[in-house]
Amino acid sequence: MFHRTTEQESMYDGLEKKSTHELLTDINREDQKVALAVKECLPRIEEVVDAVYARMAEGGRLFYIGAGTSGRLGILDASECPPTYGVPFDWVVGLIAGGDAAIRKAVENAEDSTHMAWEDLSAYAINEGDYVIGIAASGTTPYVIAGLKACRAHHIGTACITCNTGSPLAAQADIAIECVVGPEYVTGSTRMKSGTAQKLILNMISTAVMIKLGRVKGNRMVNMQLTNAKLRQRGIDMLCQMGNLTPKEAEVLLETKGSVKAALDSLPR
Repeated sequence: MFHRTTEQESMYDGLEKKSTHELLTDINREDQKVALAVKECLPRIEEVVDAVYARMAEGGRLFYIGAGTSGRLGILDASECPPTYGVPFDWVVGLIAGGDAAIRKAVENAEDSTHMAWEDLSAYAINEGDYVIGIAASGTTPYVIAGLKACRAHHIGTACITCNTGSPLAAQADIAIECVVGPEYVTGSTRMKSGTAQKLILNMISTAVMIKLGRVKGNRMVNMQLTNAKLRQRGIDMLCQMGNLTPKEAEVLLETKGSVKAALDSLPR
């Protein structure tokens, strides 16, 4: 029988009677459990990174699908990849039940759809070279479960990130990351510890994949998009340190080449 840890009663009660200090101390105490729970999932996370990398190295894409907080976290991670690593906007795609309108405002019954996820993925001409990660703290979201089921039927690799063990979602995934963080501070509020765990895992997956794809040099974001003054200055500083250039030389070269990596590649070996 499937039991949802994410819906279990909080270990705390009388929250409305607590002082601000007590509330924050309690929440922080619970948050400290999250990183340890993620640590237990590292072998599965490694499997997912390697599976995603294998496909993206051959030109495939990574898709996240989710509803509510889980969907928003997937969109957040996907949207950060182009500016951070200079990759095309369709390399990593985040999809949420209810469409873009659901990013800011919940769309009624969207997560209960058993057909919309595949329709959303099909709009991107998804194929066997791509990879799909379903995100659902409960592991019971119909939108996500049906999406992974459809992907498997079309021979598309799948994984999931959930905060319960033995869920219906995990049963549909090739690789299941089951990060159990325990009951939430506010009973059932999975935007808290569960959401934090999902965010940490998504950070790991996308960061590790991008590093393996050569989008980082040393420990630097050499492919970042130079979209503002802060990032342009960061690029200049990188070139000064990594290319042994003066600030003026670095500025001119960066302006000419358009990225730190291209500028470094143009320097004599």
